Amino acid sequence: MTQSTSTVRGPARGGRALAAGKLMAGWVALLWLLEAVDTASGHALDRFGIEPRDPAELVDVVPASFIHFGFDHVAANSLPLLVLGFVAALSGVRRFLLACALIVVADGLGVWLVAPAHSNTAGASGLIFGLFGFVVLSGFVERRPLGIVVGVLIAAYWGTTILAGLSPANEGVSWQGHLIGLVAGVAAAFVVRRRPQPPRPGPPR
Repeated sequence: MTQSTSTVRGPARGGRALAAGKLMAGWVALLWLLEAVDTASGHALDRFGIEPRDPAELVDVVPASFIHFGFDHVAANSLPLLVLGFVAALSGVRRFLLACALIVVADGLGVWLVAPAHSNTAGASGLIFGLFGFVVLSGFVERRPLGIVVGVLIAAYWGTTILAGLSPANEGVSWQGHLIGLVAGVAAAFVVRRRPQPPRPGPPR
């Protein structure tokens, strides 16, 4: 007797897209809420930025990615974080959060080590550069044709902006944080890559 099974992929993909969209909408909303609190408190949250090579500042390695210096700052980061985060989260929320954790921690520690003395670095741009590297490389690392196409499109659209953000000539911008975030995102594409699934045994015949 021959049996057959079918897998309905549409609803699963739709559910994953919905989860990714909700996650990133909530993430960006949180950044705006924190900036509103920061403004209302006379910028009291700015102290959670990273001041380099001070051991006491190590506790700010993660919070610094959620703090911004004004609404213009958070506005500039909102769209790329929303889009890149959504695309990255489509591969799975758990995988996405692991990649974000790696990027945020590596970027924060790198900024703490190499940022100019007497500087205060905060903002989601290091994570954004990391997600760019993650999204662009993941398809190639995992040999997924659709992922490669998405990566190429993202690189074509944002590549020039990313390269400009790595220039040391940009005053008031942490190009070090951008570069470290980008490298961390590339590393995350390898560390949390999806492993090939072994073929499932066929149905009894």
